[in-house]
Amino acid sequence: MLAMCARIAPDDQRKRHSPDSLLRIAVEVFTLRGYDGTSMEHIAAASGITKSSIYHHVRGKEELLRLALRRALDGLSAVLDEPEARSGKAVDRLECVIRRSVEVLAAERPYVTLLLRVRGNTPTEVWALEQRRAFDRAVAGLVERAVADGDLRAGLDPRLATRLVFGLVNSLTEWWQPDRGDPERMADAVVALVFGGLLRR
Repeated sequence: MLAMCARIAPDDQRKRHSPDSLLRIAVEVFTLRGYDGTSMEHIAAASGITKSSIYHHVRGKEELLRLALRRALDGLSAVLDEPEARSGKAVDRLECVIRRSVEVLAAERPYVTLLLRVRGNTPTEVWALEQRRAFDRAVAGLVERAVADGDLRAGLDPRLATRLVFGLVNSLTEWWQPDRGDPERMADAVVALVFGGLLRR
């Protein structure tokens, strides 16, 4: 009887996952090994379930990647749609976008980290890069308008300024941890540093 129970119980003893918990594990493995260096076997081993169990949730590795990147991109896109980012002076809208981007990064750090590492090697990565470029263009447009309004330094290259600002913001993925300051305080520090250099004097 004990032997029979041992044969029919493995599924009950296996670690169970929701789609969200499985996605979190996949993101950890993608970030550690790189997307190209990760197989479904690696994800199954990290999650403690079989490959066939994973396929109950997703069609495959690339769908996991797309779900993860969409989570990061949806957070950034939502920033541009917030009321404070859509109306008012361009310089104030720019500050809102920078501040909220830091907060999104803090909230979705593993997903944003993965987004920053894609290189365009798959259709999903190409799609993600296109979405990132659209975000950068929107921010560069705010920089350009703020320069035209006389609120930022004359002669700023909007695209270069955007890259430099978000190089700073995105660097938080490399070292920031919740115990190193809450996201709001971190956003205050980034905004102060950025506008200390960009504002017209």
